Amino acid sequence: RWYQLSKIEAESEALNFAKRSGLDVVTVCPSLVFGPILQPTKISVFLLLNRLLLIRMRYFSLLLPLNYPAGGNESIENKLSMLVDVRDVAEALLLAFEKPEAEGRYICLAHMINAKDLVDSLKSIHPNYNYPKNFCQVRDEKRLSSKKLQRLGWSYRPLKETLTDAIESYRNAGI
Repeated sequence: RWYQLSKIEAESEALNFAKRSGLDVVTVCPSLVFGPILQPTKISVFLLLNRLLLIRMRYFSLLLPLNYPAGGNESIENKLSMLVDVRDVAEALLLAFEKPEAEGRYICLAHMINAKDLVDSLKSIHPNYNYPKNFCQVRDEKRLSSKKLQRLGWSYRPLKETLTDAIESYRNAGI
C-alpha cells in the first residue's frame, strides 16, 4: 500500500506545483504494469515479487502462476486484474510528451481480465505448467478506462503478446 500511496502523493505534488508555477503538467497513470524485462539478470525487486508469487500472496497470486503446486485444491479469488504492457506504457509516456494537445490525467490500461480468464490465457500459451484449478467469485466493481489516452492516439498490444513475451523474457533471465 505504501507504493500506491507514494504514487498518489507524487502525482498530487506535481499537479500542485503546476498550479503554483504555471507549468503544464500531464500525468500518465498506468495500471498493473506487466511485460518483458530489460535487464539480463535478476534484480532484487523482481526476486521479491517472484518470492511473493511462489507463496501465493493473494494480490499477486495470478501474475505469474507458473509454479503453482501440482494438484493443489486451494481456491484463489477470481479477482479482476487491470494490466498494461510495459512497452505500451513507454509509448503512452512519449505520446503524452509529444502531443501538444495532451493535458491533465491519463489512465494507461490495456486489459481488464479476471483470474480465471488470465489462467486460461496462460494455459493456451504454456499448457504444461501447473495452474490454479479452483476459483471463488468475489465482488469486483473497479472499472477504469483508457479512452482519453486512446483519443490521443495510443493503442496497446494484445494480451497474448504481452504474456508470451513476458514469460519468455523471464525464462531467458533464468527466473
